[in-house]
Amino acid sequence: VYRGRKLSARQVCHWVVRLRDQAGLWSAWSEPARWTMGAIEGAFWSAQWIGTGETLAPAANGHLRENLLPDAWCRRTLTLAAPPRRATVFVASVGFHELYVNGVKAGEAVLAPNVTDNSKRARYVAYEIGPLLRSGRNALGLWLGTGWSIFPKFATPDKPRAPIVLAQCDIDLADGRTQRIVTDETWRTHPSPSRLLGGWDFQNFGGELYDARRELPGWADAEFDDTGWTFATVFSPNLTVSADCAEPNILSTELHAIAVEQANGVARIDMGRNYAGWIELPLSGEPGQSIELQFSERPDRAMTHQLHSTYVVGADGRGVFRNRFNYGVGRWVTVTGLKNRLQPEQIRGWLVRPAYARATDFTCSNPLLNDIFATTLWTFENLTLGGYVVDCPHRERMGYGGDAYATTTTGLNLFRLGAFYQKWSEDWRDVQGRAPSWGIGTPPGEDGGGGHEEGNLPYTAPTYWGGGGPAWSGYCVHLPWEVYRRYGDEQILRDNLPTIERWLAFLETKADGDLLGRYGGSWDFIGDWLWPGAHGASTNGDTQETLFFNNCYWIYNLQTAAVIARIVGRDDLRTAWSRRAASLRRAVHARFFNAADASYVNGFQAYLAMALLVDLPPRDLRAAVWRRLEREILVVRTGHIHAGVTGGTFLFQLLMEAQRDDLIFAMVNRDDPPSWGAMLRRGATTFWESWEETADSHLHSSFLYVGAWFLHGVLGIQPDPDVPGFKRFVIRPGVTDHPSLTWARGHYDSIRGRIAVSWRREGGVFHLEAHVPPNTEARLELPAKRLEQITESDRGLADVEGVTSARMGPDRAVLHVAAGDYRFICV
Repeated sequence: VYRGRKLSARQVCHWVVRLRDQAGLWSAWSEPARWTMGAIEGAFWSAQWIGTGETLAPAANGHLRENLLPDAWCRRTLTLAAPPRRATVFVASVGFHELYVNGVKAGEAVLAPNVTDNSKRARYVAYEIGPLLRSGRNALGLWLGTGWSIFPKFATPDKPRAPIVLAQCDIDLADGRTQRIVTDETWRTHPSPSRLLGGWDFQNFGGELYDARRELPGWADAEFDDTGWTFATVFSPNLTVSADCAEPNILSTELHAIAVEQANGVARIDMGRNYAGWIELPLSGEPGQSIELQFSERPDRAMTHQLHSTYVVGADGRGVFRNRFNYGVGRWVTVTGLKNRLQPEQIRGWLVRPAYARATDFTCSNPLLNDIFATTLWTFENLTLGGYVVDCPHRERMGYGGDAYATTTTGLNLFRLGAFYQKWSEDWRDVQGRAPSWGIGTPPGEDGGGGHEEGNLPYTAPTYWGGGGPAWSGYCVHLPWEVYRRYGDEQILRDNLPTIERWLAFLETKADGDLLGRYGGSWDFIGDWLWPGAHGASTNGDTQETLFFNNCYWIYNLQTAAVIARIVGRDDLRTAWSRRAASLRRAVHARFFNAADASYVNGFQAYLAMALLVDLPPRDLRAAVWRRLEREILVVRTGHIHAGVTGGTFLFQLLMEAQRDDLIFAMVNRDDPPSWGAMLRRGATTFWESWEETADSHLHSSFLYVGAWFLHGVLGIQPDPDVPGFKRFVIRPGVTDHPSLTWARGHYDSIRGRIAVSWRREGGVFHLEAHVPPNTEARLELPAKRLEQITESDRGLADVEGVTSARMGPDRAVLHVAAGDYRFICV
């Protein structure tokens, strides 16, 4: 927490750091680094929102089936007597924007800013543009992309359904004065060659049309004559303008076509793997001719999810298609109307995602596990464009809370996502209490727009649209808790506690005594989602299993919220929520327990796991329920997973917390359905929406919870349950007796430094190498039957300075070690 003197907007700040190790020795100072302050003062903005004055009228049902408005150019010139000492531009937009200075694009970000609830908030991006300005005449240009500006759920009467922009440029002159340029009615606008195809709504995100005939070379140059352009229209929307604090979207991994099949003017491009992002390829045809690009996840279809783009050939008959304000999803691209022959080396693609960093590396002796890990990484990266995790990047692009349960622990284990999830938690706070898209307040079985209910949360954020249930909205509890565990920052708990309090109060209004009752329409109370053989709300609505799931979930929310309340000093809430959870446990157990086989409802894996996770069985029954779960996995399902998106996440969470890596390994190490390996064996390069290969999405968040296990289970790097932020942590390698898993190695870049683990089994001897970063300590749990069997660098434990304590646990040796590098052998 910063406790220095008050900082001002645009202020340049420098910092240096040095480290002290466990021996009290200081390092040298680092090289100075810098940051600049944003628009932190309430009266900072003097700019006005501007646009073209055009707007799209919604269809009768509120949806926009096809956008016809071109993306807009906006520009303004200015004169400088000398190059400036420094210049910054703050640009907020509803819809996407690109900033140009004297014809040069500023910054490397694309599809800026990140997505937010544009019914109440807009996010700004800061640009340092001093080196792009010069003496004399200069030009500032803004290229606006339609995107989310026409999304129906963000529509408000005080702004158009079209992109608008707010920009403010402060130029520090050589004589000490500051010149300010702002968006206002003096800016000029003109249609650009690009236009959104589609209506930016469910199954209609379309693509882009680029009409090369409408190009105006040099449109953002200072010398360009814009006297024929239209003056901008000024708007006064009621929007909170705040910084886009998550990493910007960038062109990340570059892809190259691996094959092109072409005949009769039609080319079929294989990009080698399914991805969400941009493509670039040369095109030629007759002037005015339209060349179509269709994107597909499947080799036997030209187009999936209605994703397509169009390039209209200009006067010279040649050009290059490259995305700007939308993106495609798929592995195959079909191009029709070509005159030129495409070669694979001419075609490039890019995964587009925020510029967050990898946190984990992992490899092991089991090739299937390596493939599942790599596919988890790639699938997750393709779901994060815009600063939140989407269910899928093509059909819906919605930030579902239930799907987020399947991705959050995995994401935090594999990537550095502190800023990313801080931003998304603000999105969830923004949407609370707003009318959801689906039938709250309507009779069960009926869909329809629901009304406002205090404390309620939609099932997606910041996007509102989509169905769900308590385990979707209640993500407001899980998200801040998981971020806190990784980073130890209490502020995210404090920021979200009011949201959590209102959410839990809302659930009380839906309870009948000690049981949560069915509420809303057919898409408001779903439980586990898409277990093998299940499809849609018809298999998930008014069932005892769903009622049980949602009551267990309520308990899970309460017990997690009680811990959060204790940490932030709200003992009143901790006591109330703990007592409420205890009374619910008794009631739910009494209602749903099947004494005959020690199970709950139908005995599926998800429901047994949830019961154990929320401590539902009384102490004398807990072991029997565990045995029933083991039998359900190993015998009834013959080692296969039989759970869906939300239920499977809770299943893996329970098994990881209980250190049951043997049961997880049994489900993951297989390639017959249902399994992750079965998808890969069928040629998947990203994980599917369903366990079965159906007409659903082939790039989906559904089963990414498997990714958390590679770090937590196989490598064994785990956050200490009592000490957040990896100040103290656990290393407990998930050693199994299977001959395919004899070694594993990798690392996790925690907020306190890199934690590295490498282990192997050789002839009954277990070897572990571990790096514990400075100013941390670790609890090592090693597979030894006696302490005397353990040595470190050929020394007994008593002679190792870094080992602060050692004891035998129920099935492993437990060592506490200080920072350092270790080489343990257990014979």
